[in-house]
Amino acid sequence: MIFYPSERIALFIDGSNLFAAARTLGFDIDYRALLNTFSSKGHLVRALYYTAILEDQDFSPLRPLVDWLDYNGFTVVTKPAKEYIDSTGRRKIKGNMDIEIAVDIMSLSDHLDHVVLFSGDGDFRRLIEAVQRRGKRVSVVSTLQTQPAMVADELRRQADSFIELADLAPMIARDPAARAASQANRAAREQAATAADEEETVRA
Repeated sequence: MIFYPSERIALFIDGSNLFAAARTLGFDIDYRALLNTFSSKGHLVRALYYTAILEDQDFSPLRPLVDWLDYNGFTVVTKPAKEYIDSTGRRKIKGNMDIEIAVDIMSLSDHLDHVVLFSGDGDFRRLIEAVQRRGKRVSVVSTLQTQPAMVADELRRQADSFIELADLAPMIARDPAARAASQANRAAREQAATAADEEETVRA
């Protein structure tokens, strides 16, 4: 990673893209560690996280993460995901955040020296080129260590630098023990809530 201490940096994280890449590589992201890692590289102006959420669900599995990010230094950008049935009859969810990411990068670029884009989507190549013409440096975070690679070749070529997600893993991976403890605590809370509901039903 090539950063300069005086640089004004912003992170633009395509949530679903980063989640898929990290999962394929076999680790979970520790977002506090991610924030600390890039804060140490320069002056971190913003860290933006983009995700689409199904609004009609009583509980979205993304909601705890989104709430945590909101309170811990990230700017979270969401929009309703669209659910549809494809030609084979399978339920699909569509929630592309490319436009939101592009608009925010362009609008913030005058206040930045270095844009860090967490996505491998080749559609961002022209965006990167436009930002570079404004005199800004752009780093892309994704991975080549999957089959197929999760970063488009044209995106990697356009970026000033490519940061391999697998190389970042030692710095930003969530501790598996902490993950297991978190899952156990969540299961215990759900079990307690279920028991309380059953007790309330019996009393009624």
